[in-house]
Amino acid sequence: MENIRTVNPKDLSQPGLHSILLSAVAPRPICFASTIDKKGNVNLSPFSFFNVFSSNPPLMIFSPARSGRDNSTKHSYQNVKEVPQVVINIVNHHMVEQMSLASTAYEKGTNEFIKAGLTQVPSEKVKPPRVAEAPVAFECEVTKVIELAELPGAGNLIFAEVKLIHINEKYLDEQGSLDTTKLDLVGRMGGSWYTRSSGGSLFEIPKPIRTKGIGVDQLPVGIRQSEILTGNNLGRLGNVERLPTDEEIKKVAEWLEVVEVSSKKELHQLAKRQLEAGHTQKALAVLLYAEKIN
Repeated sequence: MENIRTVNPKDLSQPGLHSILLSAVAPRPICFASTIDKKGNVNLSPFSFFNVFSSNPPLMIFSPARSGRDNSTKHSYQNVKEVPQVVINIVNHHMVEQMSLASTAYEKGTNEFIKAGLTQVPSEKVKPPRVAEAPVAFECEVTKVIELAELPGAGNLIFAEVKLIHINEKYLDEQGSLDTTKLDLVGRMGGSWYTRSSGGSLFEIPKPIRTKGIGVDQLPVGIRQSEILTGNNLGRLGNVERLPTDEEIKKVAEWLEVVEVSSKKELHQLAKRQLEAGHTQKALAVLLYAEKIN
């Protein structure tokens, strides 16, 4: 059995706990928030304590946490308390270095649009401007602010309801929907690390929302206990709607005579390759054939 380290959060320093949380809970989407104070000073800052939480109403939440060093609050938090509006700009790879630069702890009143070399565009429904370079920008009204504590590292939850959306059309597919492969989004990891959502890092898994998979428990024991198949392989097999028919297994048997594999281990290895190529039903037929002959 693998060695497991069990830790009580109360036994850790705030920086130590912060490091574990941010390294383990990743990748995190990035809220590149533009806000404005009551004097009209613009602020632009990224936050990875962020996500979308509802589509009706369209609601996002981000959390400018208190400083772990001196317990000070972020300018973004101070601004939305004065002017309860924000533009959430989505970050992709072509602007990630400028986004990082904007995270610098500049003095209050500094415009990070200018410091980071980003283009400031007036919003239509809210006072803070949006980032022209962002693939998508959401103009939002701040509906609620929840302060979790007054301790170093404590979060301040900003509830932002979307009022208007700006989409750069070059990131749309032929059907007019946002194209994940074109967006080239980035996510925040622990420390100074980021991840890029493009190329070989992208993969698809069939959604079990409109269909009902049979479940791993419905697979024969010999398949569930395979030394070749991984948990991910079993999950994909359990996502099929039905087991292959006898006719499908017979056709696979005829194909197997051509590829010349016979042992159960070889058949499981072949099925694994078929799974990785996206041929789930064929892979399952191979595995069921292996159950019949072994």
